[in-house]
Amino acid sequence: MTADTRPAEEFDRARCSVGGTLAVVGEKWSLLVLREAFLGVRRFADLQRALGAPRAVLTDRLASLVASGLLVRVPYRPEGERQRHEYRLTDKGRDLYPALVALMQWGDRWLTDDGAAPLELAHRDCGEPVSLALRCAAGHDVAGPREVRATPAGRAAGTGATPPG
Repeated sequence: MTADTRPAEEFDRARCSVGGTLAVVGEKWSLLVLREAFLGVRRFADLQRALGAPRAVLTDRLASLVASGLLVRVPYRPEGERQRHEYRLTDKGRDLYPALVALMQWGDRWLTDDGAAPLELAHRDCGEPVSLALRCAAGHDVAGPREVRATPAGRAAGTGATPPG
């Protein structure tokens, strides 16, 4: 989406998918809880240890992520202890993985002092590095926003018409 590709009045910003997504996961602790869930951390104590989050904050974030359908609470009972819950990603939650990978790649590029990423992702099957890329439905790599034309929902994106501006 680039600001100069179409007039502002052409789409309903109250229904913006970016804004809606940020309402669900746009808080630091929410994204960090999701990061840990993607790394396989499921239990409250383990999440708290990994994140260093205050108990009340973590409780609130987990409740919000469960209410939003990104995580589900699954009961478990360690031998001789009371029932507890672990938090597992739902399909809706797993669909956020590319967004977190994109944030990670951006941080690796722009926030590391020495250029060394603190965490590397590798394909489990072949061991090769994993990265995220934009690609159109025809398989062309898209380098950035200047190669994309935003159109209001319901309009054919491939019409070839050049937007005003």
